Amino acid sequence: MIKINEIYLSVQGESTHTGLPCIFIRLTGCNLRCSWCDTAYAFYEGKNMSIDEILQKVEIFGVHLVEITGGEPLMQDNVYTLMKRLIEKGYKVMLETGGSISLERVPKDVIKIMDLKCPGSGEQDKNNLDNLKLLAPHDEVKFVILDKKDYEWSRDIIKKYKINETAQILLSPVFDKLKLKEMVKWILEDRLPVRLQTQLHKIIWDKNTIGV
Repeated sequence: MIKINEIYLSVQGESTHTGLPCIFIRLTGCNLRCSWCDTAYAFYEGKNMSIDEILQKVEIFGVHLVEITGGEPLMQDNVYTLMKRLIEKGYKVMLETGGSISLERVPKDVIKIMDLKCPGSGEQDKNNLDNLKLLAPHDEVKFVILDKKDYEWSRDIIKKYKINETAQILLSPVFDKLKLKEMVKWILEDRLPVRLQTQLHKIIWDKNTIGV
């Protein structure tokens, strides 16, 4: 069984797959408490579902792209079986993870979107930097930027670990806290090899809307 907060169809609001129709499977529970978290409702709320029940619900939507997210989905051990079953059924599977739990058991075909928590999140010390060694070219590393300090920290981490040589890099401003044009200015000044992104779903719908 897996405790599921919600399963829904929407468009991908982040990552290099932004704008594509995508099925979201949100798992309950998180081991982090980021200062800017927008999914605190997923910390505890949810219902237990079998993997077969989850797969049946996913199949109804008729979409090929699936993202497993949270909370922190890797807290639940059965998520690895779920990812494997989805891949076996021909789905393109993405995993959104906070980066504190090892990626070692994640199936190689899964597109891992791993956060590195900046100082502004309050969870910087939870980063598992060993995960950087487990990334593949199709994977993505995301930095959520609150301010200039977060940006400079991210820039220095990217250069120190040469992340751009291993995976794609996403820089995303905290919604309503940092203006996109301000971060664009910093990126261009440093010629930083990253992809700017914003949370598209919060532009399409109200920023507090759940299940989109």
